[in-house]
Amino acid sequence: MQATHALIRKTDFPAIERSSLDILQINLGYRCNQTCRHCHVNAGPARFEEMDAETADLVLDVLKTRQIRTLDITGGAPELNPHFRTLVRQARDAGARVVDRCNLTVLFEHGQEDTARFLADHAVEITASMPCYSKGNVDEQRGQGAFEKSIAALQALNALGYGRQNSGLALNLVYNPLGPTLPPGQHELEMDYRRELAEKFGIEFSRLFVLTNMPIQRFGSRLISKGQFSRYMELLRSSFSAVNLDSVMCRTLVSVDWQGFLYDCDFNQMLEKPLRLAGAQGRPHLRHLLRDDWELSAVNTADHCYGCTAGQGSSCAGALAA
Repeated sequence: MQATHALIRKTDFPAIERSSLDILQINLGYRCNQTCRHCHVNAGPARFEEMDAETADLVLDVLKTRQIRTLDITGGAPELNPHFRTLVRQARDAGARVVDRCNLTVLFEHGQEDTARFLADHAVEITASMPCYSKGNVDEQRGQGAFEKSIAALQALNALGYGRQNSGLALNLVYNPLGPTLPPGQHELEMDYRRELAEKFGIEFSRLFVLTNMPIQRFGSRLISKGQFSRYMELLRSSFSAVNLDSVMCRTLVSVDWQGFLYDCDFNQMLEKPLRLAGAQGRPHLRHLLRDDWELSAVNTADHCYGCTAGQGSSCAGALAA
């Protein structure tokens, strides 16, 4: 795989000042049952890094001590981590909103047969990868058979109440472009998704999030191999919108890797660009957030940050601008 670190390190991206810490986004590991072409984590079945019980306990300690309102759980496929359910239960017991970033097909893996029911029982918000409503595009990006499994998973979640009006069970879908382009307008595409999924499969969902592909890890490597990296970066830079700076997710979020180390976002985690934490001795870790002598400094930026601020903007909760 061709690394993009050196190509994006030098940057003139504007400084981003942090606000309050509202979201703890934890990556439970890079093991996944899929190997998606657009994956910025380079996750897959051959990855074995995963968060251990001690680090999971630290996550819960920080969540409760700092009274953080949202625990956002990602991976890999986070459900494959043996401590996933403990984290969900205890975070919900502490009153936190819990988001599971689910690839849908994991619900058919061995040992996951009751995962959908578990998520519903604990009112976990599901944000599910669904890069298109057509079979060809989904299978091209995520692997043969991914579309049929994704549709079956969505139907099963609907049967539990997910995505249904007034059910209290949010089911959000995530769109990523297939190639080096910006995503279309979120509102317009959501209308297309609703029509196609309802008419063909009887599927309902809560919201659609559109995300810009980041020029790092697997997607960035593909851009380099096809000679498209410079052109894509120019697209991101030329589409920069300063209005998005006030809404980027890194202002209120801290990303935690499987070992407990801290970053401004999941993308910086993949680039090994640590959080800047005033008062921390050594590499910033969850343990530092249990002390009172720390202060979040400005976001550690690089050229990939143009991906979050291009056009309508992009974050873990979709487009930033209306």
